[in-house]
Amino acid sequence: MTIASTMTFHPRPEPGQPTPWNFPAPTRFTLPNGLTVLRCDRPGQALVAAELVLDVPLDAEPKTQEGVSTILARAFSEGTESLTAEQFAAELERAGATLDAHADHTVLRVSLEVPASRLDRGLGLLADAVRVPAFPEHEIERLVANRLDEIVHELANPARRAAIAFYGEMFDASDRLSRPRSGTAETVKTIDRSAVSSFYAEHVRPSTATLVVVGDFSGVDLDAVLAETVGQWTGEPGERRRPAPVRGDDAGRVVVVDRPGSVQTQLLIGRIGPDRHDDSWAAQILGTYCLGGTLTSRLDKVLREEKGYTYGVRAFAQPLRSGADGEGRALLAISGSVDTESTAPALADTWQILRTLVAEGLTDEERDIAVQNLVGVAPLRYETASAVCATLADQVEQELPDAYQAEVYRRLAETTTAAATAAVVAGFPPERLVTVLVGDAATIAGPLKDLGIGEVTVIPA
Repeated sequence: MTIASTMTFHPRPEPGQPTPWNFPAPTRFTLPNGLTVLRCDRPGQALVAAELVLDVPLDAEPKTQEGVSTILARAFSEGTESLTAEQFAAELERAGATLDAHADHTVLRVSLEVPASRLDRGLGLLADAVRVPAFPEHEIERLVANRLDEIVHELANPARRAAIAFYGEMFDASDRLSRPRSGTAETVKTIDRSAVSSFYAEHVRPSTATLVVVGDFSGVDLDAVLAETVGQWTGEPGERRRPAPVRGDDAGRVVVVDRPGSVQTQLLIGRIGPDRHDDSWAAQILGTYCLGGTLTSRLDKVLREEKGYTYGVRAFAQPLRSGADGEGRALLAISGSVDTESTAPALADTWQILRTLVAEGLTDEERDIAVQNLVGVAPLRYETASAVCATLADQVEQELPDAYQAEVYRRLAETTTAAATAAVVAGFPPERLVTVLVGDAATIAGPLKDLGIGEVTVIPA
């Protein structure tokens, strides 16, 4: 017997009207102990993200103990006056929380993620980490030893070695930017518990710190949680340090870090340019994205797709030190790697791409694709509390207004092709780029001299 069957087709869903989106706006207030708080409510985000931004710039480190900021950041997870390192880690695990910290040129940041239902426990652990850290001597010794091991690996990593050489070449030796962020072997090995404790006591206090907290607080009395945790942190009043002006020598030149026998050459090409306080920042981001922000950018189309020199080359803009005084700057750079034999041809093609950009400019199609990729995906990029929190913390670090990111997206959408072209051309002038190459000098140095992109210097790895 045959049984006939029928299939019912439901109407195909139709796309709805897109709803307007803006970067979330925080609420700013100050606790009685002087700690500034940025609260950002994100309904549905049951995993709360928090970042504590501490006024601990790298140029505050004693020159003979550079790297102490990094050791301090890592030591925050190594126990408190009431908890050993193992007990502290266990308490984090019980709360379902993660705690991390890192030091950069402008600030030291401590980040926390914890379920909203355990926010009091998570923020309590973060508060104790910075309020009553133990700095056990054996843990500091272990952190120093680990850092010394990392330095060996960093010097063997072509990308890291290129960055070290680039910063050392671009900035004066007196500028902290010229030296590795986490210190050198010579400076790190001098760091002990006394150095970490002294540095902490001098720079870590609530009156110069900001806590950014993002998530769904509908079931949480956040004011009470803050008062019972970070609100218990006390310290001497203080004023935030002003970031030092950024100055760099971007006269066109080439530095080859010699790695005999290397089958690839690591490239880092760049200069300093405007930072986020500059009116041209949105146009700079848009133009830089067209140059090398994605697989369909100009650099990849030629160097990867047409010539096969590389798996990918990227152009980017990265703030260095920024402050409201306008003396900050960003690193504008092109980074990637090519096979050794293709080093000179790849650089020749890169300079030709930049010269063509000067002569012909970007196209409207390039501009439109970049706007869609940067602005159109923003709601997805900031879908999590941690992404929103990190960007708000960036704004705090760089002394930007709380509404800055929302304004940037508006300006990106309004930036014309001509404005994006002008910004990227000003940011990457072919005659004023510092080029650092990590590779086999015996093979690549000779052909480089014929390119006319600057004097070639070879230094040992």
